[in-house]
Amino acid sequence: MSTAALLEARLLNQGSPALSCQGVRVAFRGHEVVCGVDLEVSTGEWLGIIGPNGAGKSTLLRSIVGLVDFLGTAAMGDGRAPGPVDVALVPQFPVLPKGMTVAEYVLLGRTAHLGWLARESQVDRQIVSSVLQRLELSAFADRLVSTLSGGEAQQVVVARALAQQCPVLLLDEPTSALDVGHQVSVLELVDDLRRTEGLSVLAAMHDLSAAGRFADRLILIDHGRIVAQGTPTEVLNADLLSAVYATPLTVQTIDGELVVLPAPRQREKEPS
Repeated sequence: MSTAALLEARLLNQGSPALSCQGVRVAFRGHEVVCGVDLEVSTGEWLGIIGPNGAGKSTLLRSIVGLVDFLGTAAMGDGRAPGPVDVALVPQFPVLPKGMTVAEYVLLGRTAHLGWLARESQVDRQIVSSVLQRLELSAFADRLVSTLSGGEAQQVVVARALAQQCPVLLLDEPTSALDVGHQVSVLELVDDLRRTEGLSVLAAMHDLSAAGRFADRLILIDHGRIVAQGTPTEVLNADLLSAVYATPLTVQTIDGELVVLPAPRQREKEPS
């Protein structure tokens, strides 16, 4: 099927199930770190996963793409197990091969679409060029990935995932190494793609304010279990977040958007 036909199919199927998990459980050395998670992402939806460090967010994403053994099921909307042409993962800690240029690395995203012993076509290279341009990385195309800064490398990993052109994108803290400006540009690009091309997004996010801004729905995970889910307004509750993150937090509305902040410190009054 051509790229145009795939895009048309996604847009026609917006709102229908794109990816679901039922009873997903993951255990390491007998300790369960994901405890029976059920979720569903619709076509064109952004579902955010939030929770403290060690809650199981990254493990859940890795299980969906088959990097971690798990019990339960993960399936595409048609019931198939997710494959490399269905789901692309942006890992939290990517490993970049030495001796490879940015363009070559991003081109690896097209591997899943190639037949046995097939080589990348001009169309594949055009897709890579377009992605680099949209992420303002064209000037980096010939640089070795080993010379990139942490933030630059993170953008290149996102570019590879977008070049994969899968209907579902899994993001594991995709902006952790980026400055504020690049954080916004990457998240806005992903948001634009899911609105205009029907891309479905499942994203583990530490930045609670960004999660509230970009996600349609949120799942709050603590100790491997879903403790809350719903709209950002429903989940980003100060009392709930303070209990789960074990620190006082406040939730404010600024210019119509939810902002999560540490509660003001209680300062002792100076003696008069």
